[in-house]
Amino acid sequence: MKKLIVLSMGLAVLNCTPNENATEEPNEEVAIVNSKDVKTLEIGSQAPDFRLKGIDDEFHSLEEYEDADILAVLFTCNHCPTAQAYEERVQEYVNTYEPKGVKLVAISPNADKAVRFDELGYTDLNDSFEEMKTRAADKSFTYPYLYDGATQQVAAKYGPVATPHIFLFDKDRKLQYQGRIDNDEHIGKATIFDLNKATDEMLAGNTPEEQTTKVFGCSIKWMEKAESKLAEVEGWKEEEVNLAKADLTKLSEIMANKEGKKFRLVNVWATWCGPCVAEFDGLVQSDKMYRNRNFEFVTISNDEADNFDNTLAFLKKKYASNTNYILEEGVNKYDMIETIDPDWQGALPYTVLLSPEGEKLYAQMGEIDVNDLRKNIADQIGRYFD
Repeated sequence: MKKLIVLSMGLAVLNCTPNENATEEPNEEVAIVNSKDVKTLEIGSQAPDFRLKGIDDEFHSLEEYEDADILAVLFTCNHCPTAQAYEERVQEYVNTYEPKGVKLVAISPNADKAVRFDELGYTDLNDSFEEMKTRAADKSFTYPYLYDGATQQVAAKYGPVATPHIFLFDKDRKLQYQGRIDNDEHIGKATIFDLNKATDEMLAGNTPEEQTTKVFGCSIKWMEKAESKLAEVEGWKEEEVNLAKADLTKLSEIMANKEGKKFRLVNVWATWCGPCVAEFDGLVQSDKMYRNRNFEFVTISNDEADNFDNTLAFLKKKYASNTNYILEEGVNKYDMIETIDPDWQGALPYTVLLSPEGEKLYAQMGEIDVNDLRKNIADQIGRYFD
């Protein structure tokens, strides 16, 4: 059954039909997977077949890799900090073992509509098919990266419990190892290299000594969890939205960023500015993504002081529960420009990312590219667990 909800802040329409924008063939209605029915594939099981679209816009199936002596099927995704921490290790595995007859295929099992905004705090990207292309290009993946998020039928057959989760099959496509890649997600700290060890043993003609290990990472985002994302957005309506007046001294304090020792995103805007209004949803959504990290969002309205009520009404409509200011009556606009950033020429909107020490890390005059902004934020505040 289709569930259609239009969010007033312009976030877009969330349609929970699993077949929408499907990248699988044939194009037919498929029931939403009940995660309670999903079981992890048992050792000795035959590799389930699949036909999934990859980031190369081509469909890939199990038989395509029949020449490989060993097939590694990796369930991973864009947004998970653990998955991101393993990306270079996965590429290193491919570089090392592909010449030895091993093929790795990565599959993203997640329904991006089931990923909450507060689960995106370590990334610039959700888990949609198009965003998979972006991540693969950013990290120069040389292996197939396939999308199962439309129906999740392949994930249901393999049964990954987290990202990343690896399944290792022999020449006959019998499962010989499943579990973790190594014993520590922190880069450079692993001491037990489970995947490499199992692969080496199989290449030597032996059964892996250890065939099953536990995995650590982000849970699979089954479509059934899309209700949680809708509830998250509905909850924003209950958050308090405030607007305070700021003089030049306050503006100087904001840009010095001495108070909270957080990365601070500052957006200078006005309700009468078309590009300001156009980009505002993306900024608010970004705040909802990163606000549980070492991050805060501050807006400075250039509306006239007597437009206070209308400005506050706009902020409430946008669920802007971050810190918001409007210029005090009598503040000279050119003094405001110099106080915020002497390098700024004065055109609205103006967006600046500050380090916890007040260093300018990113600046954009005019409408932002929200994807570029989020990439800068994620790179600065960190993509992995400390």
